[in-house]
Amino acid sequence: MKVMKFGGTSVGSEESILSLKRIVEAENDDVIVVVSALGGITDKLIETSKMAVNGNEGYVDEIEAMAQRHHNMIDAIIADKDKHDRLLAIIDGLLEQLRSIYYGVYLIRDLSEKTKAAIVSYGERLSSQIVATLIDGSRWYDSREFIKTTQKHGKHVLDSELTQRLVRETFAEIPKVSLVPGFISSDECSGETTNLGRGGSDYTAAIIAASLNAEVLEIWTDVDGFMTADPRVIHTAYTINELSYIEAMELCNFGAKVIYPPTIYPVCVKNIPIMVKNTFNPDAQGTVIKATVDNDKKPIKGISSINGTTLITVTGLSMVGVIGVNRRIFTALADNGISVFMVSQASSENSTSIGVRDEDADEAVNVLNREFAKEIQTGAMFPMHAESGLATIAIVGENMKHTPGIAGKLFGTLGRSGISVIACAQGASETNISFVVDSRFLRKSLNVIHDSFFLSEYNVLNLFICGIGTVGGNLIEQIRSQYEELKRTRRLKLNVVGISNSKRAMFSRDGIDLSSYREQLEKAEPSNVDHLRNGIIGMNIFNSVFVDCTASGEVAGLYQALLEHNVSVVAANKVAASSDYDSYLRLKETALRRGVKFLFETNVGAGLPIIGTINDLRSSGDKILKIEAVLSGTLNFIFNEISADVPFSETVRRAKEQGYSEPDPRIDLSGKDVVRKLVILAREAGYKVEQEDVEKHLFVPDEFFKGSIDDFWRNLPSLDAGFESRRKAIEADNKRWRFVAKMDRGRTSVSLEAVGSDHPFYNLEGSNNIIMLTTERYREYPMLIQGYGAGAGVTAAGVFANIMSIANI
Repeated sequence: MKVMKFGGTSVGSEESILSLKRIVEAENDDVIVVVSALGGITDKLIETSKMAVNGNEGYVDEIEAMAQRHHNMIDAIIADKDKHDRLLAIIDGLLEQLRSIYYGVYLIRDLSEKTKAAIVSYGERLSSQIVATLIDGSRWYDSREFIKTTQKHGKHVLDSELTQRLVRETFAEIPKVSLVPGFISSDECSGETTNLGRGGSDYTAAIIAASLNAEVLEIWTDVDGFMTADPRVIHTAYTINELSYIEAMELCNFGAKVIYPPTIYPVCVKNIPIMVKNTFNPDAQGTVIKATVDNDKKPIKGISSINGTTLITVTGLSMVGVIGVNRRIFTALADNGISVFMVSQASSENSTSIGVRDEDADEAVNVLNREFAKEIQTGAMFPMHAESGLATIAIVGENMKHTPGIAGKLFGTLGRSGISVIACAQGASETNISFVVDSRFLRKSLNVIHDSFFLSEYNVLNLFICGIGTVGGNLIEQIRSQYEELKRTRRLKLNVVGISNSKRAMFSRDGIDLSSYREQLEKAEPSNVDHLRNGIIGMNIFNSVFVDCTASGEVAGLYQALLEHNVSVVAANKVAASSDYDSYLRLKETALRRGVKFLFETNVGAGLPIIGTINDLRSSGDKILKIEAVLSGTLNFIFNEISADVPFSETVRRAKEQGYSEPDPRIDLSGKDVVRKLVILAREAGYKVEQEDVEKHLFVPDEFFKGSIDDFWRNLPSLDAGFESRRKAIEADNKRWRFVAKMDRGRTSVSLEAVGSDHPFYNLEGSNNIIMLTTERYREYPMLIQGYGAGAGVTAAGVFANIMSIANI
């Protein structure tokens, strides 16, 4: 059995009420349907009562307009004449009662709470009769017979124990569809009509669901579910698929009007899930509210707000260290039925600020002034100070307790947008951070927070750059030269807050002057990897990116800790991405889990868009079948230079002299660099590959990699004759040498190959790289990516592009 509640908009038009009929009649299980008044009718009932009590005869026209709306609805949706006439008789009888009550109010100019409750009850009493007639086989129940209230502090509150017993008795046997008016109730003693408060139809449904241990409570409304923010204010807000009871309660208490806040408690106690669905879009997934949310990665679920906040400050030197002051504050307010939704207290204890709704503010000030009259008279405390015209905003999410830096990011975002936080509060549960701002800045606050937490359109990126050699130095110069252009055209500020080399490191939260960073670094304190890690994590700065322009394994070892602390990593360093597969995967998964980035586009092909292209292909559903590539600019240079006049040993020497090779060319000749690049590409293509898995067919004998570098240069010419003999043979066949890396469905190899003039690699010039991707979509005509594959300038540009991609997450 399930309980389904349909709100005012769900019964407010012919289209919506017929959709309600289809939804309910499609159910296979027994259902109890709770309905609100037709959309807007409750407000109209209240407005009309005010007109009557003020002697405004226009109230009569308002009554007739409401009567006509109900008549029109019946005419539009009830085709059967007998049903139509019977329903019309019931509706007209109720409307006649309503006319009489209004006439009495008009005559005696009095509108008591009892009369108000009676008047507003007619909205649900009318709508529920219409829906009960519309749905075939349904039975109508009067909720006043089993939803009972008692008086407390002058307000009607639910008598839970009595209500639960009566609900179970009433629905001991139920038909296929039971129809219940929401919102309305009756006093347990007098039987007078009462209600559960505005939005009380949700509460009615929850009470029934909990009392009967329903399988699920469905709330049908005019939105697809809970949104990350109010879509009327934030156009980019989107539906939250799952919420915990705690998260939903926090959002409801702070103004999210999807569910009436008291609704959650009864079903939460019974662990009954709540489904929020859209009557106008019943196929939408909606939002499910339950005890725990599985695989929940996001620290923040939603943003909610309460406009019309008054902040009352209780202050005085006598409060410091005095036990019981806060007890007196909250007891006095509770005894007078005043709800406090936020509390903020200074650690010095000399002041406590409480947030109340504007309509309770004057009464709250009077209550507290009376409570502390003696202290105020003696000067030990000051009269209550109330500040109105404020708004309270809350960011909500149970995972905040597992994610450091949320509050820092929140207030940093607000500060950068020129929004002052007047008061804030966060409980130890860390599911809600609440703060108060001037109501004039409410819309702006919601937008900048939503952009920061949900759209991640950063205005600032804080960069830590490690390594200032050729690549790092070029990168810093590129950032410096583009700084003002990015601020102007992208509203993006690249703030370099840390720079380090192998010996020293400097940090500045405000940013480092890039025109003199080398001189500043020379004067900075000595550093090592531990100092570097502690400095970055200790700064705990928002939107931070660690940029590794070294080739150091120790520096690569910092990535895991940095990612765990929500620092994105951009690496020109190939060590991490080509290390053991489990470490590589852990880095990728950590970045995904923490909501940061681990990018290393320049690990292969310098500035060529190779890794990004592979990722884009896979993300779009393509599968990488085969990779063939020339990935070493050094080796390509060597085999383009070799000729009858230039022997192999000379080409190697030229590669070193012209800066293409490492200072020890054996590193390039060993193929290790190509192997690492191939492993990275294979992994990004979706295959589990280790460096040891790569088949290596090298062209330099193993003994040349032993001994000193001098021994290497002395013995290298001995290879020239053999290379020349083979070169002539392939030249006769119109072929050229290329050192090719291959991956074919997970099998990997590197080898020196002779390619013919019809091969895409044949005309590869200088130190260029080329990559050929065969995929399920690019099977007959593989995709080619070609260009400069080495050089500090293009590598730095590739790193810069990765940084920019983080700014555009």
